[in-house]
Amino acid sequence: MKFSQIVQTLAASTGQSPMESSLAADPEIMGVAAVDQADPGTLSFIDDSQFERWIQQTRASGLILPQNHHLQAQADLRGIAWMATSQPRMLFAQAVALFYQPYKPTPGIHPTAVVHPSVQLGKDVFIGSHVSIQAGAQIGNGVCIHPNVVIYPGVSLGDRTVLHANCVIHERAQIGADCVIHSGAVIGAEGFGFVPTPEGWFKMQQSGRTVLEDGVEVGCNSAIDRPAVGETLIAQGTKIDNLVQIGHGCQIGEQCVLAGQVGLTGGVRLGKKVILAGQVGVANQAKVGDRAVASAQAGITKDVDPGAVMSGGPAIPHKTWLRAATLYSRLPEIYQTLKQIQRRLEAIDPGE
Repeated sequence: MKFSQIVQTLAASTGQSPMESSLAADPEIMGVAAVDQADPGTLSFIDDSQFERWIQQTRASGLILPQNHHLQAQADLRGIAWMATSQPRMLFAQAVALFYQPYKPTPGIHPTAVVHPSVQLGKDVFIGSHVSIQAGAQIGNGVCIHPNVVIYPGVSLGDRTVLHANCVIHERAQIGADCVIHSGAVIGAEGFGFVPTPEGWFKMQQSGRTVLEDGVEVGCNSAIDRPAVGETLIAQGTKIDNLVQIGHGCQIGEQCVLAGQVGLTGGVRLGKKVILAGQVGVANQAKVGDRAVASAQAGITKDVDPGAVMSGGPAIPHKTWLRAATLYSRLPEIYQTLKQIQRRLEAIDPGE
């Protein structure tokens, strides 16, 4: 595909036509690549002036650049074709889709699949080998269920949802349209509910359900538990990374992002567009306000205000944490200074 064709296609799809660009020799683009790994014939992107050095080093034939005339001039000097946008990373994501589409099998049911007679199947459904779909499940139109998936009774899957190999959807779970559940994920398993008694732990049955609204994605080997009563809710558009644990009764707002190894205990409430970085832990019943951010390994033990940025364990405001971290690295020096002051004080004659 010629670079000029890519510019026209992306401009039309994003409503940015005409898009500022420089075609150079209008190279043939055969794929996409990271700017530091690009070969001739590939398209890459730079989204910030701090990466200017890569314009001098990259072998890419085309670049998506920010609306920065200095960077554009640098690309011109090297004879690299470019297009400019206010959101280079977003435009690059759309460019990737021009060259790659995820594997989508032809609709049909593999002969080794076991589908209960009461299951309601929509149109154009794919069911792979050794899938088990139990009684009362409802499968929407265009759903893709890869091999070895197990779907318990009473599950509902919305249109175009994709279940990757070896995931498990437990009873009465409700998954909306355009969701993606990756391999090894478990949706709607029993929450961790045990009541202490003098004789030991009494198991509280988890009679609730887990609900994923439209457009939710769940990464590999993540677990979202159902509660004893009520529901665990993951609202529209939320994205969950690999190895995430979401405890029973959590309520996750719209468009949240939970990175790898995040752990939420029971009853946690996240507002809209909350971002939890890797290995963040949130304590039982804590509430996190809209658009709050927790940096990697933060431990949230109490409620967080909307828009707050938190770091550390237990989590504190990020700016305070930065000052504390700077002091922490100087503790040996501060300790030696205190010892010197102590020795000097001890050497002072009390009678003077």
